[in-house]
Amino acid sequence: MKLPCLVWLRQYDLQSAASDSLAALIVTLMLIPQSLAYAMLAGLPPVTGLYASILPLLAYTLFGSSRTLSVGPVAVVSLMTAAALAPLFVAGSAEYLGAAMLLALLSGAVLLLMATLRLGFLANFLSHPVISGFISASALLIAVGQLGPLLGVHVSGENPVLKLLALVRALPQVHLPTLAIGASSLLFLHLLRRHGSPLLQRLGLGARLAGNLARSGPVLALLIAVLLVVLLDLGDAGVRLVGEVPAGLPELALPTLDLQLAMQLLPAALLISLVGFVESVSVAQTLAARRRQRIEPNQELIALGGANVAAALAGGFPVTGGFARSVVNYEAGAQTPMAGALTAVGVAVTVLFFTPLFANLPHAVLAATIVVAVLSLVDLGALRRTWRYSRQDAAAMAATMLGVLLIGVEAGILIGVGLSLLLFLWRTSKPHIAVVGQIPGSEHFRNVERHAVIESREVLSIRIDESLYFPNARYLEERIAELVAQHPQACHLVLMCAGVNLIDASALESLEAISERLQAGGIQLHLSEVKGPVMDGLRRSSFLAHFGGGVFLSQYEALAALDPATTHRALEQGGPVMRR
Repeated sequence: MKLPCLVWLRQYDLQSAASDSLAALIVTLMLIPQSLAYAMLAGLPPVTGLYASILPLLAYTLFGSSRTLSVGPVAVVSLMTAAALAPLFVAGSAEYLGAAMLLALLSGAVLLLMATLRLGFLANFLSHPVISGFISASALLIAVGQLGPLLGVHVSGENPVLKLLALVRALPQVHLPTLAIGASSLLFLHLLRRHGSPLLQRLGLGARLAGNLARSGPVLALLIAVLLVVLLDLGDAGVRLVGEVPAGLPELALPTLDLQLAMQLLPAALLISLVGFVESVSVAQTLAARRRQRIEPNQELIALGGANVAAALAGGFPVTGGFARSVVNYEAGAQTPMAGALTAVGVAVTVLFFTPLFANLPHAVLAATIVVAVLSLVDLGALRRTWRYSRQDAAAMAATMLGVLLIGVEAGILIGVGLSLLLFLWRTSKPHIAVVGQIPGSEHFRNVERHAVIESREVLSIRIDESLYFPNARYLEERIAELVAQHPQACHLVLMCAGVNLIDASALESLEAISERLQAGGIQLHLSEVKGPVMDGLRRSSFLAHFGGGVFLSQYEALAALDPATTHRALEQGGPVMRR
């Protein structure tokens, strides 16, 4: 097992320490209210969010390959945790907390197993449209779920539509003090996010300092709310408060290993691991590219797996790399993962000495913190942009969103992944196959339907723009038979294979059948521009020894050997002319 920390620790100096310390201070101020809020979102006592922000950060410092990724509780994973546990136990109960720890342990085990088997590529099955739709729908689901705490009413429903209907029916019971403090917190955080930094810059602060102060706004909102609760006795007025938060670091212990419960939670753990890994790697790669650094996906599996195991040991719940915190960490000047370790120290100090402050913290402020954080993840415009480019991908995105909103988090992402795979198989089952001809004055070949080209009567040149495997093998046979019927004078057929990266066993049998049928009709099959790995596979078979044709380095070489007169005539003519 590699320890990337040994690389940057050798070059660590006072300048890096100063930069990491400043970044850690900013991220700590941002992480504390988020940790409390995301624990509440997961259905857990708020302090568990702080517990999940100590040891996991230390674990990532040791094993992570990203210099700036900030690991901890995030909104989407907290929602997935609640979705997995709510049907099984009462939120906030000891059984619920034990199951959350077990879920974190299972997620860590899944990630570590993936790292051992080097299965990071499995995350590629979560396409960007599916992930985008999942995150946007999850953010909307989270935001709707926080309207009740913001208004001081209890609402329930299996999906956002039912929750909104229940909320409308509960409007007469809105608790006005809770509404006042929730709405004002929401407005304050929204304005601070949008206008805080420009306003502070106009007051004379530097851009970096202004941005860092604006990002610490949730802590300011938290402190103001606690002060108002104390001064106005809002707790006695019916405002729901967090209540007593235990002080002290968590005791390290493994969760109860209930095999039956573990099997129930395993599918959720697998989805949480995949979603968390994709989100983390995407953020880490984006930030690393800005500094011309690189990350190692399989090492990230180890780091995130270790972080989740650490969360389980510390009484927390599943964690992953957070987008907003990682960007703040980067922009605040973090140079190494030591910033994460220093952030963990800051959270530990908070747990040891400052938890009494949270007793008078209104739930409405935490709900406002969640709403402002998650609404920045909603990108409904992505559906329109994707529709313009690819209706199939847009369909997968829309199906994911509807599945999450109407059925459930796990069902939504499974629907999106399943539909994406089905659409991929459908697209590749009918690959683009074009008849090509030589562009006058060149050695290049292009589609006869798009360019003014010169075709050979004796040689039918066909370009295949897709790998050949079992879903499209039969279509290849049918399409070639159709094209041969349209060119009765052809005595040679050359398959241009520049776009073919794979020929599986089914497609190889189809090629053998095509070759036999062509020979029976007096036509010889040839191949051109076959890639090295594909050629290696063909050499391991008996196909090359029996099909009787040639394998040419280029399509020009094939036509020059089979019909040199047409080749020379095309070279002697002028440049290409595009058909309008």
